[in-house]
Amino acid sequence: MQLIINGKSRDFESANLSVADLVSALKLEGKRLAVEWNGEIVPRSRFFETQLSDGDKLEIVGAVGGG
Repeated sequence: MQLIINGKSRDFESANLSVADLVSALKLEGKRLAVEWNGEIVPRSRFFETQLSDGDKLEIVGAVGGG
């Protein structure tokens, strides 16, 4: 499966990925993230049920704390 993540093409072996699977594959679990999938924000509560398809476009941003 090919996905566009933050403007860059990435290939994944699995053809059956959820947003949660992607976050895990990118080693981002446990981090404060916002995920936009084909122009729509995906709530964290829907990461497991949101299935990705070949060619999907995602933007993944992490929260940065500071003072």
